[in-house]
Amino acid sequence: MKLRFTISLQNRLALTYTLFISGALGILTIAINLFTGIRFNALIKENISVKSEEIVRVIGDLYNPMKGSFDSLTVEAMGMYFVHEGYIITVEDAQGEPVWNARSCDMQQCVEVINGIASRMEQQFRLNGGIQQQRYPVFYNGKTVGTVSIETYGPFFYSETETQFLTSINRLLLVAGLILALLSAGIAFGLSRSIAKPILNAADAARAIARVHSSGTNSERPIIRIQDQYKTEELQNLSRSINELAAELEAGERRQKQLSADIAHELRTPLTCLQGNVEAMIDGVYKPDKEHLLSCHEEIIRLTHLVEDLHILTGLEWDTIKLNKTTFDLAKLVQVAVEQFRAAAHEKGIALHLNLRESPIEADYDRIKQVFMNLLSNAVKYTDSGRISVSIEKGPHQWDSTIADTGMGIPEGDIPHVFERFYRTDKSRNRSTGGTGIGLTIAAAIVAAHGGTITVENASKEKGSTGSVFRVAL
Repeated sequence: MKLRFTISLQNRLALTYTLFISGALGILTIAINLFTGIRFNALIKENISVKSEEIVRVIGDLYNPMKGSFDSLTVEAMGMYFVHEGYIITVEDAQGEPVWNARSCDMQQCVEVINGIASRMEQQFRLNGGIQQQRYPVFYNGKTVGTVSIETYGPFFYSETETQFLTSINRLLLVAGLILALLSAGIAFGLSRSIAKPILNAADAARAIARVHSSGTNSERPIIRIQDQYKTEELQNLSRSINELAAELEAGERRQKQLSADIAHELRTPLTCLQGNVEAMIDGVYKPDKEHLLSCHEEIIRLTHLVEDLHILTGLEWDTIKLNKTTFDLAKLVQVAVEQFRAAAHEKGIALHLNLRESPIEADYDRIKQVFMNLLSNAVKYTDSGRISVSIEKGPHQWDSTIADTGMGIPEGDIPHVFERFYRTDKSRNRSTGGTGIGLTIAAAIVAAHGGTITVENASKEKGSTGSVFRVAL
């Protein structure tokens, strides 16, 4: 069995940021150290050269032209001074005779100085060098009057002051690097936490939503929401998506409960009527005559229509019902549908106005007819008087059909829900305006299966109109 190592997003981000920033700081520190080291070493070499020229100039100033020789006492004093600075000098006259030799004067002092410099350069700065000697002529009025030989540790060396300066710089860089590394780690952990926390909150909320909606209890369930006011766009979108998901699940659960209640209600009413009639006939209260049998038959038909509508709706939603498309004239189909409601409209004093034009279309004739039958049924049902207008015009798809009535209209709060299953604006569910409650849902599903759209709006009250307007684009 393989063990899988996992690390939290927060720790991964913090570690990544810390390593990245620390690595960048390390590279920057090394680069600065190398650059300053190269520049400093070049400056030191230049200073050694300048210092050597200065020594030659000082020795040259000690030449006495009247005597034709150097002031040996002063040369000795200056020579010992330069020894302490790391410069071992030997002065010779024009004939090559020694005037003064630092090693001959104080060999032990010279050795200690050179060894001290060598130890410092080799141990502290890892520079393995050796003694280098440079000879410089001494001129007076353009005439060579002697030679100065200068021995130094090479290729270059640091004085004690310069060594202390470099040590201080290196310590400062080290301390600054450590401080910046700690700051970068703190910033990295803070930044990773600010990024990871909303994601963790979203994950916790998703698990809570799953637990709540899988519990199966009927008790009041808590409303789960998370903060979605973040300045980072992606985190804000993630949080809002979780909140929208939670809201949609809650709404879906409410619709599911309402659906169960509606189906139970739609089944209970005809079944109760059937049970009452049958029990009354069994008990001899009703005679099994035609009138009572017709009442039972009507309730059976009502149940049959409900089951058929549910079957059609389920098939359309799951794409299991195949559309038998043929080419026909949509205007003639609408004309046939209107004629089936002409008698009912005439009985209620409703005028039917048609504005149809030849409109060939390829679709399932029976399904599209069912759409217009459902829409016309609602129009007649909810219009007590006035008129129903049906028109067909050329639209962006192929044809736009409009069914407008002068009925009671639809409450504005109900318009977004009229195509939902069992949703009815008539909350009382009286039998006069009753039905299965899924006629518009079936109409919307059929239109969607054909790639069209169906919408509804109320007539413009500003123009003195009432009623609702359904538009079908196919």
